[in-house]
Amino acid sequence: MTRFIHDKFAKDYLEELLKDYGEVKASEKVSGEIKEIDVLFTPAKQQSSKLQILGLLGRLAENPAIIEPYRNPASSDEICDCILKLLEVKASLRREAKANKIKLQESEIPKLWILTPTISETRLSSFRTIQKEGWLSGVHFLADPLRTAIVVIHQLPQTPETLWLRLLGRGSVQSQAIIELQALPLDHPYQKTTLELVYNLRENLRVNQKLETDDRELIMRLEPLYQRNREQAKEEGRQEGRQEGRQEGKQEGEKNLILRLLHRRIGEIDALLIERITGLSIEQLENLGEALLDFSSVADLEAWLTQHSI
Repeated sequence: MTRFIHDKFAKDYLEELLKDYGEVKASEKVSGEIKEIDVLFTPAKQQSSKLQILGLLGRLAENPAIIEPYRNPASSDEICDCILKLLEVKASLRREAKANKIKLQESEIPKLWILTPTISETRLSSFRTIQKEGWLSGVHFLADPLRTAIVVIHQLPQTPETLWLRLLGRGSVQSQAIIELQALPLDHPYQKTTLELVYNLRENLRVNQKLETDDRELIMRLEPLYQRNREQAKEEGRQEGRQEGRQEGKQEGEKNLILRLLHRRIGEIDALLIERITGLSIEQLENLGEALLDFSSVADLEAWLTQHSI
């Protein structure tokens, strides 16, 4: 099922955005029956002003937080399961404080943020949710002792402040957020990294034979952005290769560039493969520089070298 692909994307995405501002634990186990928290975030003691760049998501991360993103609308049972995880975490913190003979501060107890693309008014009413003054529409709070809010992504206003949460939506909401992400300045601290995560999501979905309509549409909407990114990457590769060539000689520069790009793309490469790459001509290195954008593993590199090496 593609739900697990989207789950992994959501966890990786939230971890990437929040890791500079505190400790992020994905798939954190809690006591009781085997349960996992999707994202457990503990902010750094010295709060960074840069957190504001994440807008509403940054506001959720100003205090300890449990973040539970759902690809499909969260059911009543799933919401209750999330609350149970929060209560178990709270109980664990109380036991730890008691053992250390210290008082557990209210600010140390995480708040639970349940992210759901949509939800029915009937379900919201069943949990007696309210909207608090000072918060955007789409953020629905449960009773204060429960320290829980349901964030309905498709109800959030389409503003820069909500962009980083709307990227976890579905259909046209997610697609519009991706377009806004693409339009951010190239020097934005999270633009490039987030686009790479989105493109990885695209690739993971493409290999799945049983796609939902939303996922097929997402792939189609991402295609022109993906192709544009490939062309930009090729041009950057050529420019960097030319610069390296002027400094160290064209072939040496091309080889070093290719090795760096391969390292970013597929990880460490053993000495034998490096030796085979070193033996390639300038033309072959340039061809490899274009081909590696489609590599996802060392096996892809080995197959290309076998096909193209002399």
